[in-house]
Amino acid sequence: MNKRLRNAAIACVLGAGGALCLAQGAGGAWPTKPVRVVVPFAPGGTTDILARALAPELGKALGQTFIIENKPGAGGNLGADMVAKSAPDGYTLLMGTVGTQSINPALYPKMPYDAAKDFVPISLVAGVPNVLVMNPAKAAAYKITDVRSLIAFARANPGKLNMASSGNGTSIHLSGELFKTMTGTYMVHFPYRGSGPALLDLIGGTMDLMFDNLPSSLQQVKAGKLIALAVTSSQRSAALPDVPTIAEAGPVKGFEASSWFGLLAPAGAPHEIVNRVQQETAKALASPALKERLVSQGAIPSGNTPNEFGRFIAAEAKKWAQVVKASGAKVD
Repeated sequence: MNKRLRNAAIACVLGAGGALCLAQGAGGAWPTKPVRVVVPFAPGGTTDILARALAPELGKALGQTFIIENKPGAGGNLGADMVAKSAPDGYTLLMGTVGTQSINPALYPKMPYDAAKDFVPISLVAGVPNVLVMNPAKAAAYKITDVRSLIAFARANPGKLNMASSGNGTSIHLSGELFKTMTGTYMVHFPYRGSGPALLDLIGGTMDLMFDNLPSSLQQVKAGKLIALAVTSSQRSAALPDVPTIAEAGPVKGFEASSWFGLLAPAGAPHEIVNRVQQETAKALASPALKERLVSQGAIPSGNTPNEFGRFIAAEAKKWAQVVKASGAKVD
């Protein structure tokens, strides 16, 4: 037995090893079996897209398969809670979002997990702007061609427009609520279990509009199945350079509501595993092929450290709590 395994064994016997014993097990250093990455939304949305882009790179670097498991429901709370209650052995990770980690605690009066205490931040994977998209036929029927005409129609027809989202508490939902508050409009919110199913109904004409994450709507916009009226970031996106921001497209000064996605582990996960996943994530996101792929989809890759990601989440929680309060949005 080499020195590393001997020391780990001694720690386990003395009761000091905890999660490290679980992580190393009898077969050697982590990972010795496939790693599960829980996506708390349905397939087809940006959370799913980013997780499936990163997972193979981590698998190649760490010598094990990283399996994506979609667990949608309750604005991401269902999947996040499952990870929070999983063994902290490095074999269950969460692709968390601004919703699961920063918005939902302010939006839901009762949470199944503590977003600050039940997870260990690993790394921010990417940030993305949201994009205000409409069904082309509906836009033509309502004579909506830009943000100004959208606001004018919504004010003249309160409750006429159906606004889809990927779920209660997501940045997609809150972007819409913030827009409604800042423009004095009312649109009926329809939460789905992810962007994928919401987009299907938007393209099919059941829904009128959506403040979707850019990567999941980009190809539909380019194919002409959706029209993009504006992006929600403070600056235009390189992926859609001709599409204005909401702040510049209409009388909505100071509007900004972007999304982000990052890896987290259950609280108590060994520092060695957390740091190793972060390092391999940063390497993957810095590789020319993956970086170019994500940027072309409208994402901004990160790969920051666990400490940096933790501070970022805390700051975002404060920011979005103010947005939730100002919008008056609540989920029972």
